[in-house]
Amino acid sequence: MSDTVRELYGKKLRVRACGLCVLDESLLLINHSSLSVGDFWAPPGGGVEFGEEAATCIKREFEEETGLKVEVGAFLFACEFIKVPLHAVELFFKVNWVGGNLASGYDPEAGPAHQIIKEARFITWRQVSEMDPDQLHGIFNFTPNPSQIMELRGYFKV
Repeated sequence: MSDTVRELYGKKLRVRACGLCVLDESLLLINHSSLSVGDFWAPPGGGVEFGEEAATCIKREFEEETGLKVEVGAFLFACEFIKVPLHAVELFFKVNWVGGNLASGYDPEAGPAHQIIKEARFITWRQVSEMDPDQLHGIFNFTPNPSQIMELRGYFKV
């Protein structure tokens, strides 16, 4: 984990809103650097700002991270991640792509010199299942098949 990540997100609770966007048997994932050794793939999302609704946060984060405009659908599940110095509660929603063009975006909190977003890409369910579990968001550990992530309901500790 980089010093930038530690400084921006460490030692505070973050509430994050995340979206699961499926297109043609593929899931949209973001490859982050500086969060672990090597690649780390997770659905788009980010910190909910004070006074901001979760759906508004998801729309903003998708535009920043992927260039896509989305419509936020049903709430699916929540998870909690605690690995000092990070602590996050994440709310996952189904989203639909309604506009924009897919591009690898940016994290405005990190600034231009310390970007952690490496790539935004739709990845097939088969490709996700072949990835190293240490390089995937921990929520994938709760289903035997990545495509079943859309069926998860409840609260998970990752």
